[in-house]
Amino acid sequence: MTIRVVVAEDQSAVRAGLVLILRSAGDIEVAGEAADGEEAVRLARELRPDLVLMDVQMPRLDGVSATRQVVAEGLADVLVLTTFDLDEYVFGALRAGAAGFLLKNAEAAELIEAVRTVARGEGLIAPAVTRRLIAEFAAPARPSVGPETAAAVESLTRREREVLAALGEGLSNAEIAVRLQMAEATVKTHVSRLLGKLNLRSRVQAAVLAQELTL
Repeated sequence: MTIRVVVAEDQSAVRAGLVLILRSAGDIEVAGEAADGEEAVRLARELRPDLVLMDVQMPRLDGVSATRQVVAEGLADVLVLTTFDLDEYVFGALRAGAAGFLLKNAEAAELIEAVRTVARGEGLIAPAVTRRLIAEFAAPARPSVGPETAAAVESLTRREREVLAALGEGLSNAEIAVRLQMAEATVKTHVSRLLGKLNLRSRVQAAVLAQELTL
């Protein structure tokens, strides 16, 4: 199945490089290119791609705000391009519902695999990087969990809580399946159910919540 992608990056040379890399993969189609956040949202509405590859720093509308609009309207999954020194942008993108994130210095093969991973519904990209980002950007703030969220967490089954804790560690579905000794399809079901119960938009948001709860 072909994965249709919109590439949103304001630097033309960087954008051209991203497009070239993605087009080298036989299962990825670059459906459109955007030079700012507003254009990214417009193209997402017009083209309905599977995924938007979104830079966080862009003119007119930044990547976090654009991500929020794309996710809220259910237009596509968003894979955010980021750097470690942009903590406020990263955490904002996670809160906005980004399905995954990738460091800008990632190798070509990593970019292609990240797109495939998000397209499969595996929101956590590069578990080791995920753990570092969550620990750096979520842990220091330790936002208080509201009563509604706390009640929702209490409504989770024991298995769903175990899956949530594993998401907080940055584990993939396959890794969770091995740890909890269940089928990968069952893990996906648990993830979908806990996201619904917790009113979360993505696995990454669930991972952040798990960190906040220190599960």
